[in-house]
Order: sequence, then C-alpha cells, then structure tokens
Amino acid sequence: MEQRVNITFCCKLDRTATETHEMLVKVDAVSKRCVFEWFKRFRDEKEDVKDEPRSGRPPTSTTPDNIERVRRMLADDRRLSLRMMAEELKISLDSVSNIPR
Repeated sequence: MEQRVNITFCCKLDRTATETHEMLVKVDAVSKRCVFEWFKRFRDEKEDVKDEPRSGRPPTSTTPDNIERVRRMLADDRRLSLRMMAEELKISLDSVSNIPR
C-alpha cells in the first residue's frame, strides 16, 4: 500500500510513470507493470490506494478472535511452536503462520 501512496504522490506532482518507476525501484523492488497500472488508475481519478473487495470465501481462520488467541497464547508461553498453536486452535499451520504476532 505504501508504494501506491508514493505513486499517487508522484502522479499529483506530474511525474511520468517511467520517472515514478525509476524512483521506486531504487527504494523498493516494484515491477514496472505494477507502477504503470496504478499510475493509470490514479490518473483516471481513482484516489483510493486500497484494493477493491474480492469475491470468494472470506477468511475463516485468521479472524480477530483467532489473532487475539494466538497473541494470548504467545504471551503466556513464548516457547509454543506454530504446530502446537495450530493444534490447539484447530486451524492449519499456514493460517497460524500468517497471523501477525
């Protein structure tokens, strides 16, 4: 999202998409295609830098409740493994690893 904010800023400064890409590549490895795509969106008056809502099944494992439970478990015992937390919460190992701690 930070890159999108930077692209919006450069667009408002009347920089070209190429100039913007060159600036961002020095800081972050963002693809040229991505910069050009977002640049076009912002030039066409799309101000919001957030992604559009996606269709499909909503996440069921990384809910606020599970996130809080993982954080509480870690606060109680920092030695817990991801596998142990996944078994306790009855969610996949991948889901536990995607929860920010």
